[in-house]
Amino acid sequence: MLRTRGLWASAMSLGVSGWLCAQQPPAVTMTTPEAPAGLSVPGPQVHDQPLPINLPTALQLAGVRPLDIAAASARIRAAAAELERAKVLWLPTLYLGGDYARHDGRLQDVAGNFFDTSKSSLMAGAGPSAVFALSDALFAPLAARQTVRAREAALQTARNDSLLAVAEAYFDVQQARGELAGDLDAARRADEVVRQAGALAQAGTVSPVEVVRARTEVARRRQVVQAARERWRTASADLARLLRLGAADLVEPEEPPQLLVTLVRLERPVDDLIPVALMNRPELAEQQALVRATLERLKQEKMRPLVPSILLRGNATNPAGALAAGAFGGGRNDQISQFGARNDLDLQVLWELQNLGLGNRARVRQQRAEHELSLVELMRTQDRVAAEVVQAFAQAQSAATRLGDAESEVKDAVESAAKNLQGLTETGATPPSARTLALLVRPQEVVASVQALAQAYGDYYGTVGDYNRAQFRLYRALGQPAQFVTDGGVRCPLSSGSP
Repeated sequence: MLRTRGLWASAMSLGVSGWLCAQQPPAVTMTTPEAPAGLSVPGPQVHDQPLPINLPTALQLAGVRPLDIAAASARIRAAAAELERAKVLWLPTLYLGGDYARHDGRLQDVAGNFFDTSKSSLMAGAGPSAVFALSDALFAPLAARQTVRAREAALQTARNDSLLAVAEAYFDVQQARGELAGDLDAARRADEVVRQAGALAQAGTVSPVEVVRARTEVARRRQVVQAARERWRTASADLARLLRLGAADLVEPEEPPQLLVTLVRLERPVDDLIPVALMNRPELAEQQALVRATLERLKQEKMRPLVPSILLRGNATNPAGALAAGAFGGGRNDQISQFGARNDLDLQVLWELQNLGLGNRARVRQQRAEHELSLVELMRTQDRVAAEVVQAFAQAQSAATRLGDAESEVKDAVESAAKNLQGLTETGATPPSARTLALLVRPQEVVASVQALAQAYGDYYGTVGDYNRAQFRLYRALGQPAQFVTDGGVRCPLSSGSP
């Protein structure tokens, strides 16, 4: 708890509104590094239903299509209706209608005498009814207002979470497409190894087992290609579910798979980012509103036995009913006549001690426990926010560091595979006699280079996906509003840049 309070104090002292503040759009950049040599972006197959889309469009749909946002909006309307109802607790309920009463048989008068009679009466009119505690009328609107604020913050949380979910699903599609492109390239090179190894085996230069080894690698590469297409389709279905698009459509991003998106610069230390998140995260604003709501309810229960309740009702009919004022008439037996105006009201001011005051004490204890629980949840949320910032920052930093090595790995792997495949057709003298010729590169070495190339492609596109996902996780962890990225480039244009 002391640590969390220290983080809040640090956030207040930094004056973070000038840097990554929720009121300022982020400087978003989209960069497209050069694709590996000879690599082309794969397209959908004949039986697929392609759905072209770009990242800005997906992010715009993330702000309006997800069901989580619709549910959060409905909760706001429900809370607003509850606030509206709490504001009118002062007003009585009004009844309009009629009352017919009939009596046959014995009655007792005030003196205690009994007599028999038959009579009937009819009344048409209106009457108020109000039974409420002033403590409810005073504090219920205050608590309901805080609940509305909590629901509004929850809506922003839903927007931020939806943005992150859509971004992660989008980059899952991109990663799957990139890995498929790399797997197709590796499969093509493996086919070439089989072709060249078969020619060398016919010439007696290599053993036929080399051809078998190469064919084994081709079969494996084909399976990997099919698995990559499966990942593309499953990732596409997940993105279509989030955006509520056609489930059978194959999402085909317009950007290349190596697209890099930078939302948050990583030059600042993570200790500077944590206070930013503590100031901006809507989850904390939601929890703070809930704390204030429980505090108002605690005050309400403390004041309940001290503030009187008001009972207002009409008693123009017998027994006392809902009608207070109107036209009243009747007579003996079935005679209904002699109508005239009538008005009878009953107003009571009562102090209520529930269960001799023990019930009130229990309700105070209950609300005090609810308030303490809300404080604990606030502290827990603060700790979770700080942890999410550190985790997202570590992921983004790691991915940014790995990008350079991944690019070098792909470049070297492409060069290695190309030269090994070329060396498969070259021969050289064999020491010491130098009278025989041998292959400079054997087929098994070319197969190994193809395997290394496939791994390099996977590492590269996996790192690109990790970087983009980590950027959006860090953006969300800092509590930045989703609408700054999803407003179609008005306040936050997604600009292309060079690597």
